[in-house]
Amino acid sequence: LNSLIQSQLSEGLIDQLAGQLGGADRQQTANAASGVLSTLLGAMARNASTPDGAAALNNALEQDHDGGILDDVMGMVTGQNPNVNSRAVNGAGILKHVLGNRQGGAVDMISKMSGLNSGQTGNLMSMLAPVVMGMLGKTKKQQGLDAGGLTDLLTGFAKKEQSQNPAMSVITGFLDADGDGSIIDDVAGMLGKGLLGGLFK
Repeated sequence: LNSLIQSQLSEGLIDQLAGQLGGADRQQTANAASGVLSTLLGAMARNASTPDGAAALNNALEQDHDGGILDDVMGMVTGQNPNVNSRAVNGAGILKHVLGNRQGGAVDMISKMSGLNSGQTGNLMSMLAPVVMGMLGKTKKQQGLDAGGLTDLLTGFAKKEQSQNPAMSVITGFLDADGDGSIIDDVAGMLGKGLLGGLFK
């Protein structure tokens, strides 16, 4: 999953995403994209930690997300890939299922981490959510994973990220909080101390 993520976040895609965000700063876009991926995969790991959540994710992947979207991510981002299942590219719908009432807080958190404004961050999340589902669907298909296998995959990813990525502890704290947004203060505090200078590199 890690190698698939790195292969998808190519320099060309970051340039394309920055352009779609109205000419956003390239480095800020790259930082925000990494933050979005970590947040969404962390949220999916959290959701899949229950049998019902794992089953729901497994069903969604089987029905709508086989990984085909990854064959033309650029086309999906620019809206020039008409041959895809509309549910597979419904970023807003995916975010609603994955993040629920935490979506606004996640946007604020990633905006503070990356420097993009909240509008740009929200748009970026909607563009990348289908890519995350596509990556999961492709991995599921290649490895023959069932619901339990997906849970193991996502839990392993989240643990590895937490050990290697200082921002992941903030993201995990946000996902585990009660959704009141108070974790944003922690993000601001970390930024103030310069702890996130090498964020997502």
